[in-house]
Amino acid sequence: MTALEPVPRRLLRDRAYDALLEAIVSGELSPGQKLSDAQLAEQLGLSRAPVRQALARLADERLVVSKPQSYTRVAPVVEQEIRDALAVVRALHALAVREAVPRLTEAHLTRMRDANDAFVRALDAEDASAAIAADDALHAVPIEVCGNRALAETIGRYTPLLRRLERRRFSGAAARASAARHDALIAACAAGATDEAVELSGEIWGGLELTG
Repeated sequence: MTALEPVPRRLLRDRAYDALLEAIVSGELSPGQKLSDAQLAEQLGLSRAPVRQALARLADERLVVSKPQSYTRVAPVVEQEIRDALAVVRALHALAVREAVPRLTEAHLTRMRDANDAFVRALDAEDASAAIAADDALHAVPIEVCGNRALAETIGRYTPLLRRLERRRFSGAAARASAARHDALIAACAAGATDEAVELSGEIWGGLELTG
């Protein structure tokens, strides 16, 4: 099974985006690979319009590069761009945690615990895509609770650029450290220990740092 299979004809632009993002993150579409909207549309079982819209969004997120009337390619991994994005995302997640901790309810904490349980199950199954989804679900709770729309939109804007880092980390043994840090973060949130929770959030996102 590959990411580039026909998708249901609903929310076509978003479905095309999700499929193409997964293919880029997994390496099925490799850096520098030329992209044809017609070919991708055929693979996905879609018309060219939603595929073009998805490619435009990926270009805005710097995962695709294009030159009008010339080419569209998967973007190379540019380390400085990723470091810049990571610095922004890390800082904003810490801010979300700081604002959210005093407002978290037991229901919110349960969602975070359930997400980390799903994260561990995904690691056990060696399913990096499911691990990323579970990680997203956990960190979405403080973002939602803090209620800062600009923060949420900025995190959403820059997170896709980090997906290849997340997949690499969640495919290796180091991912177990993320699960342990998640547990510690949830415990700090439950205790109302805001400063500790903020520090742990920084450690979690700091674990994605580029090496080499």
